[in-house]
Amino acid sequence: MSTNVKIEVDERTADVLQARAAKRGVTVSELIAELATLDSDPIVVESDEIAELDRRWRTIEGGAPTVPHERVVRWLRTWGTPRFRPWQNQ
Repeated sequence: MSTNVKIEVDERTADVLQARAAKRGVTVSELIAELATLDSDPIVVESDEIAELDRRWRTIEGGAPTVPHERVVRWLRTWGTPRFRPWQNQ
């Protein structure tokens, strides 16, 4: 059995945590426990993935066209809405 510890946060932070927990259907304690594990789990990236990212970056540095930031932001804002479409369907 674990021991509970009280941690104080400001009211705005508490409201945000409560809203996020409610949205996910978990308690605030469960949400915090999950968030705490995000930094402790090692991130494993395969060397072929790094090589692919390096290849793509070299392509961009070489002048390949990119997507303007504003267009990506507009697309991201559609996530979770009826207007959302996969990027390939833009």
